Amino acid sequence: MSSNQIVKGKLVCVALNDASQLAQLDSTFNEKPYLKPPTQPVLYFKTHNTWSTDEAKIAPAKDGQSLVVGASIAVVIGKQCCRVSEESAVEYIGGLSLVHDFSLPETSYYRPDIKGKCLDGSAPVAQKPVAMSDISSLQDLEVTTSVNGQQQRTLKVTDLHRSVEQLISLISTIMTLEAGDVIAVGFPGERIPVQAGDSVSSTMSGFVQLNNSVMGE
Repeated sequence: MSSNQIVKGKLVCVALNDASQLAQLDSTFNEKPYLKPPTQPVLYFKTHNTWSTDEAKIAPAKDGQSLVVGASIAVVIGKQCCRVSEESAVEYIGGLSLVHDFSLPETSYYRPDIKGKCLDGSAPVAQKPVAMSDISSLQDLEVTTSVNGQQQRTLKVTDLHRSVEQLISLISTIMTLEAGDVIAVGFPGERIPVQAGDSVSSTMSGFVQLNNSVMGE
């Protein structure tokens, strides 16, 4: 695993924050066992063993399992953050980066699979975050992901169910966020299947780029 210098404490990921995915799953969420859509952010952690960086090579899934990937803006917390308001949330952002989440496919939407999410080296984070002062508006940002040079997914900040500011406020009421914690604010609802030898590249509106590849078998 490559050396990570961005994540210092926690890497918190937000699931089900693609508004179009939520709309598609509305009927499913109103059936058993869910009975209603989630009323709070659905969170999962990428544990320390998953942290990686630019140009890192990702191990392919074992035992014939498939691997999928999604990309998200990674909000780097700049100072301790506890029960902050949505209006003041931006003041706690130390920078913006990108994260790739390589994982096993899943169908349990409320409870992301620990085994599938905690593969070694499966959360590369771009190591050159952009400062908030260099960005005119969070709302203008989008993340585009390509595999082997072919564009596969684009997710705009305006496509998110909950805004970056809302997420910082809500998550900071659940847990104190410290400087160096990172929040992956939302992935495209449809992850991208990848296999051994594939190259994955994501960019955040030209400000940040993250490149990784899946090891050949």
